[in-house]
Amino acid sequence: MRRTLLLFSAQLLLISACSNGQPGPASANTKCAGTTGPFKTAQLKNERVEEAYDQKEGGLLKALNDKGICPENLELYIRVFKADKKLEVWAKNKSDGAFQLFKVYDICQSSGTLGPKRKDGDKQVPEGFYHISDFNPNSRFHLSLGINYPNKADQILGNEHPGGDIYIHGDCVTIGCMPLTDEIIKELYVLCVEAKTAGQTNIPVHIFPSKLIAKADMAAVMPAMYKAHLPFWVSLKPAYDYFEKHKKLPAISIDSEGNYVVELKDKN
Repeated sequence: MRRTLLLFSAQLLLISACSNGQPGPASANTKCAGTTGPFKTAQLKNERVEEAYDQKEGGLLKALNDKGICPENLELYIRVFKADKKLEVWAKNKSDGAFQLFKVYDICQSSGTLGPKRKDGDKQVPEGFYHISDFNPNSRFHLSLGINYPNKADQILGNEHPGGDIYIHGDCVTIGCMPLTDEIIKELYVLCVEAKTAGQTNIPVHIFPSKLIAKADMAAVMPAMYKAHLPFWVSLKPAYDYFEKHKKLPAISIDSEGNYVVELKDKN
């Protein structure tokens, strides 16, 4: 009953606010009804997910509404900067052209060094272009969101045994994952459930060593131990630059040699 009342109250708040002409990228006449569906229903049968919704849903829906975004139209993009230990959540309505920065969370522990993950047991956090591939409501680390490591590039360029089981999770411990506090993973998990329920089949997760500056500048300031990674980081930069300029995601594919191929719709 408590869960039902909280959801009903949050939906009433969102319907009222999204239709009252507040500014934002969504239309002033947009009516937000909240999300329902079999995936969300199944997730809410888990005690930790239900608790996360009870504690976080109302605040998240209000924050989305303040940006003119309705949950039934929600799309997310997650961007990670390893050196800064930051995880950014960008959000938009499906019909919006550009993403808006929604939340910036601290990654509370780290392992390994800068550079891509290439083999099992190296304690490295991957770098490259991924998406959420798993929702685990019964994780050993409270709640967890898996990414599709190793992707095709990792399989081609990595060791015969590249490893796996890379997650964004709670409990603030890591040997190669991206840990958050339990309170933060509750928020992120709810957001991702909402996006998937709204129809987003792949939630992109782009992991960068840091904010990518010009190649010459990177080479000039880079410690010697990282010089070998420069070509790889340069290969990530077109997608990084495109998003920085347009706040849109380019199409990204992987060629037969494991290189990322970024399709730039606007090269200006």
